Amino acid sequence: MSAVERTDVLIIGSGFGGAIAAYHLAAGGAKVVVLERGPWLDSNEFDHDFKLGSSYTRIFDFVVGDGMSVLGGNCVGGGSVVYFATMPRAPGFVFDRHGSIGRRMWPASISRDVLEPWYDRVEASLPITMQTWDRVPYAGGLFGAACAHAGRTANPAPAAIDVDMCTNCNWMMAGCRFDAKRSLLLNYLPAALAHGAQIRPLHEVQRLSRTADGGYRVHYRVVDGEDYRILHDAGTIEAKLVVLAAGAGATPVILARSAPELGAMPHAVGRYFSGNGERLNTAVFDEDRIRDVLGLDRGDGSAYRGHQIGRGPTVASWDRLDASLPEYERYSLEQLYFPPGLGTILAQAPGAERASWFGVHKKQMLRDWQSWMTIFTMSEDDNEGVFGPPPETGNAHRLSQQMLGNGPLRYRPTANTWRGWSLADADVKDILERDGLARVRPWTNDLVGAYTVHPLASCRIGDDPATSALDDGHELRGHPGIFVTDGSAVPGALTVNPALTISALAERAMPGIVRAARARGIAVTYGAPTPEGATSARRAIARTA
Repeated sequence: MSAVERTDVLIIGSGFGGAIAAYHLAAGGAKVVVLERGPWLDSNEFDHDFKLGSSYTRIFDFVVGDGMSVLGGNCVGGGSVVYFATMPRAPGFVFDRHGSIGRRMWPASISRDVLEPWYDRVEASLPITMQTWDRVPYAGGLFGAACAHAGRTANPAPAAIDVDMCTNCNWMMAGCRFDAKRSLLLNYLPAALAHGAQIRPLHEVQRLSRTADGGYRVHYRVVDGEDYRILHDAGTIEAKLVVLAAGAGATPVILARSAPELGAMPHAVGRYFSGNGERLNTAVFDEDRIRDVLGLDRGDGSAYRGHQIGRGPTVASWDRLDASLPEYERYSLEQLYFPPGLGTILAQAPGAERASWFGVHKKQMLRDWQSWMTIFTMSEDDNEGVFGPPPETGNAHRLSQQMLGNGPLRYRPTANTWRGWSLADADVKDILERDGLARVRPWTNDLVGAYTVHPLASCRIGDDPATSALDDGHELRGHPGIFVTDGSAVPGALTVNPALTISALAERAMPGIVRAARARGIAVTYGAPTPEGATSARRAIARTA
């Protein structure tokens, strides 16, 4: 009989919630194993192309649900490898939201003031800096100028980017070849490895079961490195404590599949999913009007033609992030580079009489692709997403060799959610179509439904056991020793990019998780300093250690 593998702590997922937990627990003396479903890539493996089998398809997970499609990371480092690194703090009113339940969604113990020191810690760890107007790429400057022309304000956004190292190549979604983007591969993860944590890529967790001593047995399958539909060896690891950080689209699926062996899950597991109220508008600018109305010129005879240049979202308009406004009428507008691919296919041609993903209007629109700009709305939704029965393996039925799957999520936007989207659509149109600067067309839900890159709230924290799967310490109700620290723990839409808030919540949860670990017999302490940034060389050494 083969020996049973055991560890103190088993962490599922290596994104923000998993990496932060791995660092603190390993630095505190616990034996830590991290299982990551995706591959482990170094910076020189991040490809600047859209070929199948390149880093672009290997490190993404695109799951089409019923009414909602979710794009997330699928690699060591999780969403931090594929995110645009825009890292604002959530507005204070977010923590007082009532949402669909008619009373405060967030635990009474958490407010913006409570999170401030944890925000500070994450900002120092990555680190995060405020971009300045003189370093904003041209697309951000154009959006700022258009907002000013319309009597609105706009601001450069804080970002986890070393702008001195950034080449403005705009391939951030495929991973940063230059280590300018401060992904978790450069801070928390190498620091965790330096303290003895193990990270195992291409290990997909299927379910959890209990051990006789009150711990947990984690069941996994090894994923083929080329074709993610193929699963190889099966294995188990026993742990005294488990941290789930597989993402809001996978964590509830793992728990639902575990229920027959673990026992009933809290009612809120797999319910109250939020897409962070996200919506896209595509604008096609008129180069002559930009020059005549705004007086802009890049110095080479063109007024803009900069869609492919930059580093993702750099400028946002936060005028509607006003606590005095009614709920569902507050949102941010963010200038965004949405690269060619699915967005190009589904972007509708402005001015067409009906939905036009193809045809003459679209062909004319594609000729002007360098004059495009995407405006990204993050609003307040109604947490209306619900997960159905889990697939046999993984978080989705794999449809292709990499990246694409069909998942159990069902999403039907309510009138409240549509109110925010409609107001934001009208706002974008008013700002960018003023004096003929651009023609704008919003995303349609007709073909693939709503779309999010920031899934939240499918196993959320809260005070009410009927509407929250976790207590305010992130422990799963009725299942002591299981914690959730990813985006699924966030109670609802944040109206801004959520990565910093997810990270701050994970940092805040760590002292309590360490206390729970000690109560379960794990020799671990809390108090590790802010992890130091790591160079590529240090990361490569840590990876092979």
